[in-house]
Amino acid sequence: MKLIFIRHGKTDWNVQGRIQGSHDIELNEIGINQAMELSNKLKSLNYNFKKIYTSPQKRALKTAKIISEISNVPYIIVEDLKEINMGKWEGLVWKEVENKYPMEYKEWKGNRRFNPPPNGESYEDMIQRFIRALHKIINENTDDVVIVTHSAVIMCLQCYITNTSFNKMLQFKTNNAEITEIDSKFII
Repeated sequence: MKLIFIRHGKTDWNVQGRIQGSHDIELNEIGINQAMELSNKLKSLNYNFKKIYTSPQKRALKTAKIISEISNVPYIIVEDLKEINMGKWEGLVWKEVENKYPMEYKEWKGNRRFNPPPNGESYEDMIQRFIRALHKIINENTDDVVIVTHSAVIMCLQCYITNTSFNKMLQFKTNNAEITEIDSKFII
């Protein structure tokens, strides 16, 4: 069974380089167009999926709704597919985080898997809730599924299944409305 992960379309905060995390940001016009193009791409590449699972956050949900409308496949909202909560750092750009929270940033950067940002969650906490959600999705399906989620989630998942340090997650960086295909047998 294929898990077809899709990062949501572009938002204004993506354009500005702001940390979105748990903030519920809407897709911008570019993101809406990306979601429509992606839907047509899924169709033209003959992806055979029977369900779409999505994060409840507006940017992912809108992407999933557009895919659902074009593919005529229903979507299901799953709370644990949401992006990591980056706490006090949300809304900032990384340079602002470095300047406003130098000690916390240094500690986080040294071991981002287990050290959460102030008032946020660690990547470890996020990946554990995400893996639980994936196990449920895998157990409920035999056909391929689309999972609309977020950049950090997809990067962490790839680190997790390849046993790569979370400090090297950027090697798995995905663009907005990009497809990442993973066989369900790799989800331990």
